[in-house]
Amino acid sequence: MGSLFDNHNSEEVEKLETLKSLDEKIVAAIEKVRALKEEKAALERRVKELEQALDEKNQELEMLKSEKSSVKSQLEDLLSELESIQL
Repeated sequence: MGSLFDNHNSEEVEKLETLKSLDEKIVAAIEKVRALKEEKAALERRVKELEQALDEKNQELEMLKSEKSSVKSQLEDLLSELESIQL
């Protein structure tokens, strides 16, 4: 009977070790998911920052294009005036 009990005990030990291993894997998976969620949140914040910077640069570009157009128009007016004076 001692061997039957020992066999039963070793099966229980194996089951406990398997459960412990599964528990460790679950804990590791939960930690990995948590880390990935934090990384995702950080990346989303970075994307928003970059989108805002891009919007600001686009606004600046539009302002510069407008200024360029205005300066070009003023130069054309001045050139027209110079041409009319020289005639």
